[in-house]
Amino acid sequence: MRLGLTVGYSGPRVTDHIPIAKLADELGFDSIWTAEAYGSDAVTPLAWMGAHTSRVKLGTGIMQMSGRTPTMTAMTAATLDALSGGRFLCGIGASGPQVVEGWLGQPYGRPLGKTREYVEILRAAWRREAPVVHDGAHYSIPLKDGTGLGKPLKMILHPRPDIPIYIAAIGPKNVALAAEIADGFMPAFFTPYRQDAFTASLEEGFAKRSDRLRPREDFDVVAACRVVLTDDVEQGLQQVKPALALYIGGMGARGRNFYFDLAVRYGFEAEAQRIQDAFLGGDKLEAISLVPDELADEVSLVGPAGRLTERLAAWEESIVTTLLLGTDDPEAMRVLAEAAA
Repeated sequence: MRLGLTVGYSGPRVTDHIPIAKLADELGFDSIWTAEAYGSDAVTPLAWMGAHTSRVKLGTGIMQMSGRTPTMTAMTAATLDALSGGRFLCGIGASGPQVVEGWLGQPYGRPLGKTREYVEILRAAWRREAPVVHDGAHYSIPLKDGTGLGKPLKMILHPRPDIPIYIAAIGPKNVALAAEIADGFMPAFFTPYRQDAFTASLEEGFAKRSDRLRPREDFDVVAACRVVLTDDVEQGLQQVKPALALYIGGMGARGRNFYFDLAVRYGFEAEAQRIQDAFLGGDKLEAISLVPDELADEVSLVGPAGRLTERLAAWEESIVTTLLLGTDDPEAMRVLAEAAA
């Protein structure tokens, strides 16, 4: 299992992650990943960190598909990959209806079909075997109902044709799709103690995988976990719970919250319902307090150095092939890098 670093997206102010990016590079971390929701974007901070590092891979975890056309993402990925010397990892995802329609102003539509077409267009653009032509239910290239002046084009840049594609996936069908068409997938709030929530779907997708893609043995399962190096485990878990409460309780409407559904698949249905009721009722502090210690502990690494090292073993024995540490604590990074080595 490789170690990576996730810096996520910003709060009210953009954080300069150069010091920990350089440390990750020095410690031999495999990759650094950014994210986006409706604050800082995923691309700009990654380019900034890429300019200050030399070896570590650079991943978007994720670029929101509805925020960029497939060919724009292909151009962005190809440019970052070229400038970084082939270090880019192209993470994409459908996000959710609240953000896609509420912030990006795009119809959410059918994410499975949209994702499949998006990946097809990315690969076609990078391979440059012919001008890009795509006539699908979600994307039309060249546009059919425009001026009529559009013509098929081939990317001017000659990129690496097999830039790795990662799909953020939570639901069973999306996980299966990632295993079928992508080079890796990124589950949210993964727990190595309940990985059965994903394994059957992965096998379903692998059964349909094309021989033209990287072999399934090289498929990368990239999971992120919050890391808190502390002597007070109970207090450390309190730092993990706000994100769980936000996503389970409020990152989606009732009946359309994928993170809520994941908590249910993990076996926390009653707890998830109480968290959602509190969050949507306006009591966010109550929602945070309702997050079970057990769940918060399973999706994170919290405690003194010895406990972090001990609990790292469960992740190493799981289906995870790249573990992204969510921390800006240099000492925690050193402790886990030494343990992994």
